[in-house]
Amino acid sequence: SDPIAEARRQWVDHGMAPTAEAMAAVTSVFRAQQIYLTRIDRALKPFGLTFARYEVLMLLTFSRRGTLPLGILGSRLQVHPTSVTNAVDRLEAQGLIRRIPHPTDRRTTLAELLEAGRQRAAEATEAVNTVFAEPGLAPEDVQTLFDVLARLRGDAGDFQPDA
Repeated sequence: SDPIAEARRQWVDHGMAPTAEAMAAVTSVFRAQQIYLTRIDRALKPFGLTFARYEVLMLLTFSRRGTLPLGILGSRLQVHPTSVTNAVDRLEAQGLIRRIPHPTDRRTTLAELLEAGRQRAAEATEAVNTVFAEPGLAPEDVQTLFDVLARLRGDAGDFQPDA
């Protein structure tokens, strides 16, 4: 039986019915995140990447010059600067990116994608796309899930909704 459904039943039985549905929904999101992260991590492991490091490579791949300031990486990834530093350190140690000084701002350091990083990102993307191709949901459910979570994220200030 579903342990989250059982937790919801227990919530109701112990006088917390008004929040039982939301508890079950939030707990389900946590569990779904664990499931997807496990699948992604399994796909990335042969490439020596975590999802955080893969995301850094992809942001650099998508940038016009293959470089981005470390602060921009953090804001786009929505992570603490320490997490960006850790990911950049590891990618640099792997010979996939390098730090370079900003050409006009001495206070800013850029992460620069190296050819080895571009190649690793392309190979890893093929593996990651096998996970994305089969998310375990019907296409209409994928869109519904995205829409529901986008409303939650927008309301939490994750982004400014389009006017």
